[in-house]
Amino acid sequence: MSAPQTTADATGVGVPGAEDPRPGRERPRDASHARDYGPGFVAKLVLMAVVDAFGVYVVWSAWQADSYGVLAATLALLVAANWAYFSRRALPMKYILPGLVFLLVYQIFVVAYTGYVAFTNYGTGHNTTKEQAVSALLVQNERRVEGSPSSPLTVVADGDALGFAVVTEDGDVEVGTADSPLTVADGATVDGDRVTEVPGYTVLPRDQVLQRQGEVNELRVPVSDDPEDGSIRTTDARTGYVYTSVLEYDEAADTMTDTTTGTVYTPNDQGQFEAEDGSTLAVGWRVPVGFDNFATAFGDSRYAEPFLKILLWTFVFAVGSVATTFLLGLFLAITFNDQRMRGRRFYRTLMILPYAIPGFLAALLWSGLLNTRFGFVNSVLLGGAEIPWLTDPWLAKLAVLGVNLWLGFPYMFLICTGALQSLPADVMEAAKIDGAGRWRTWRSVTLPLLLVATAPLLISSFAFNFNNFTLIYMLTGGGPRFADASVPLGHTDILISMVYSISGVDGSAPKDFGLASALSIVVFLIVGTISALAFRATRKFEEIS
Repeated sequence: MSAPQTTADATGVGVPGAEDPRPGRERPRDASHARDYGPGFVAKLVLMAVVDAFGVYVVWSAWQADSYGVLAATLALLVAANWAYFSRRALPMKYILPGLVFLLVYQIFVVAYTGYVAFTNYGTGHNTTKEQAVSALLVQNERRVEGSPSSPLTVVADGDALGFAVVTEDGDVEVGTADSPLTVADGATVDGDRVTEVPGYTVLPRDQVLQRQGEVNELRVPVSDDPEDGSIRTTDARTGYVYTSVLEYDEAADTMTDTTTGTVYTPNDQGQFEAEDGSTLAVGWRVPVGFDNFATAFGDSRYAEPFLKILLWTFVFAVGSVATTFLLGLFLAITFNDQRMRGRRFYRTLMILPYAIPGFLAALLWSGLLNTRFGFVNSVLLGGAEIPWLTDPWLAKLAVLGVNLWLGFPYMFLICTGALQSLPADVMEAAKIDGAGRWRTWRSVTLPLLLVATAPLLISSFAFNFNNFTLIYMLTGGGPRFADASVPLGHTDILISMVYSISGVDGSAPKDFGLASALSIVVFLIVGTISALAFRATRKFEEIS
């Protein structure tokens, strides 16, 4: 065993356990202990408390919504965060973890979920689970019970949620919302046959009821926990009636029966209740469909023919955009990099002005400028001509490339200017000494060195323009439309705007998120493959540098 640590007293005799009086000789353990509880530790504790509180909220919300995947992922991230920021052994993870979290949430999860949706029938009529679809069918097929008594009704509000308060035949007041069945409201007051006050609810005045008349007419308040007992509905916000569904669901047999016709509907493989004659009920549920969405995209003539045209135009648009913006930007960079030109700073400032305008705003501006009758280009610059810049298929494509050139060349101008100014002077001088002329120097020295810096940016520009949804949507909306297409697609649509139109989120077509996700996977594979091949091809420039 080692001897106990000692210090010398004034007489030079070691005293076990005494503090070393020499300055700067405090024990390292005590110093680190003091640092652990300094302002930095307090700030970290407060920040992690906020993160944990938000995580607990997400976990609780996921539990309430039965989203157990989100719940498990959130718990795992919380454990990882607390371990990384409170463990002395995880110093690198403290810096890596935030980026990993954003990568997992906003990239990997999005791609994985899109892949999952691509193999389902998620879309209009198939938005929910089977249990939710059954409930929706029962509610949407309600009819008023013949001979049912009417009840005096008052519209109430619980926060933003509307509800009904009704006076029963026994004089009791019952109140409920779409999510809470009618229950007796103790302490409610009634004036005649009208409810004037309900504890926990706000009685809406008549003017607010009229403002929300549409919500009131659509509101259904269940009579009880059993959906077959029906629900209270109203048409005048003053009288309530009991409605029950004409459909009856047999959970044991898993069938839906129309009580008015006796038709029995059974579940099919497409996530719908189907009768023997092939008719189906309107509301369905999500089910896996395998590669059906991909088969539809490439095999259904409604989508296959426009897809090939749009795919070709997407490549033309992406390649043309990169080529034109790069060439113009490079030309301007070379021009304004000449030492003999005066006022270069002023001209460079003018060149980057289009880059300072938000892209969506610039596209809207050009949409107005290119208007056939009232646009500035036709009415002023062209003396009142009516050139259909945005309604003729070929002119619309030319307009898209032209506007994108105006938006994109400042970026290429900036990177080319920086690349030219960073070229090594000794290499250029050596080329002159070797007798190389201007063209030879440009072709064999300047351009290869320039591509070393700009090639990765050109690849990223191609990927950006391949998915340049903002320009297409704001400038042409994908139009003009294909004359022979039964889907809302047009001549200037690119793949990403095609995905948007097919998804139906703009209301132009029924929602089909499964097909849109399948096309998104195709776009991802195309861009990923081309980018990988392009990056591999640009490795030869590394030898130059």
